[in-house]
Amino acid sequence: MNEEDKVDQNLETKAEGTQNPEPVSTKLEKNILWWEEQFSDCADIKMLGMCLGKEMDVRGFLSYIEVTGGSFMLEKSMLGQMLQHLNTCSGEEVLEKVRQNGTGISDAVLFGTLQEAADAMLTGDCILFLDGLERAVKIPDKGYPAMTIQEVESEKSIRGSNEGFSTSVKQNTALIRKRIRSIDLKVRERKVGVRSRTNVDILYMDGLIYPEFLQEMEHRLNRFEIDGVMDIGIVQQLSEKCWYSPFPQFQMTQRPDRAAMAILEGRMVLLMDNSPEALIFPTDYNSFIKTADDYFERWQIAAFTRALRYAAAFLSMVLPGLYLAVTNYHTQILPTKLLLSFAAARQGVPFPSVIEVLLMELSFELLREAGVRLPGIMGNTIGIVGGLIIGQAAVDANIVSHMAVILVAFTALCSFAIPNEDFASAFRLLKFVFIGLCALGGFYGFLIGLQYLLIHLSQLESFGMPYLTPFIGAELNRGADEQDTFIRPPSDLLKNRPVYARADNRIRLKIRKGHAAASNAAGQEKS
Repeated sequence: MNEEDKVDQNLETKAEGTQNPEPVSTKLEKNILWWEEQFSDCADIKMLGMCLGKEMDVRGFLSYIEVTGGSFMLEKSMLGQMLQHLNTCSGEEVLEKVRQNGTGISDAVLFGTLQEAADAMLTGDCILFLDGLERAVKIPDKGYPAMTIQEVESEKSIRGSNEGFSTSVKQNTALIRKRIRSIDLKVRERKVGVRSRTNVDILYMDGLIYPEFLQEMEHRLNRFEIDGVMDIGIVQQLSEKCWYSPFPQFQMTQRPDRAAMAILEGRMVLLMDNSPEALIFPTDYNSFIKTADDYFERWQIAAFTRALRYAAAFLSMVLPGLYLAVTNYHTQILPTKLLLSFAAARQGVPFPSVIEVLLMELSFELLREAGVRLPGIMGNTIGIVGGLIIGQAAVDANIVSHMAVILVAFTALCSFAIPNEDFASAFRLLKFVFIGLCALGGFYGFLIGLQYLLIHLSQLESFGMPYLTPFIGAELNRGADEQDTFIRPPSDLLKNRPVYARADNRIRLKIRKGHAAASNAAGQEKS
């Protein structure tokens, strides 16, 4: 049996064990025996025997992970209060109160199988077994240590909240619930990973979403069986249908307000434990260009900055290639003075212009990667100072021209203007494709690359929705989505939800005519 067959067999064994769980026995010794066998050689799993009731006649067994249940003996903890209360009851009252949750612990849950109890303990809660009770009791405690709510670093916003997701899926769900206090906000919970058993939550608004999107996501999660999932990026890659495309088919965000806005549009959000990010689906090209600021700022400045981001995304992909096409093949389109300026700048440079551009582009990509890997202030310093020093030194040594440095720096600025990192990475990769095509064929190479790119984007889908929505399929929502594309219109005109929402529930803004007329009349009286 080869190594892959052994791995598959182990995964199947784990899956079968989950499908046929051992029920909780009324005999405490049997439960303890199963528990000790499953958690043998686990020094961090604490197992305590105890006796409860006024007569100390009810034997119990408590298990928890060391760092998650360390405060259970304190009077302020739920478990400590529960045990103190049970010690004042008779033996029969102890079992009945636990069975009926008579102690009033709101999050206490009874499990009928030992596997469910083990999974609950591994999420950070305490598990209590009692002799004669056919259920295991989950009592919440302080849980795993987690990164607290911090300011978002990768999606800065001038206005609005700067709260970011943490590494706890429960905290992240609560951050969205804080923004959408509606009974229609639903949360579906499941586990991913045969061994990691990682919690995954899918959030959506009941009545806004198409159930087919939710079923498709659950189908994709069931489609793969993996040993463990450490980050939400793994789920993203395994769930993408068009895996070979450089463009992401999920929108990733670290902002709870952005996720809440997507839910109100009729889309869905996937959260995962141990990951401070959320996946938004379905998505489209236009959604990656938008930011939260677009709807918090006045529409004039929001429209200007969004148009600027569209132009920056295009230039970050094609600008170096267009420079090579013009200077190598189509110099006649340039003014004579500008052409002479380019020629003078390249005097003494020993390399062809394509090698010159590639050297600078690769150098800037290397500086970008080094800046990301180095800690904090040092990373920012190496990115700025390193770029200036290397660029100036390369020009002084006649390795590259001044124009190449300016071109590559401007291209880098354009890529930084794209608000989504995953989306910007696609343009960074395609930039090298256009450099190669333009170096070989000039404008013809550029047009061929642009044609294939548009064909690919027009065929790309996110959960069955066209990726170029609303530039493609605008009639699906009677052209309402076309308003909020290149330029953001005034808020009064954004009355409909996007095409992702159900057709019978797409009105999200209504202007009350009576109030509008009264406001106009009051304004006229003042004037």
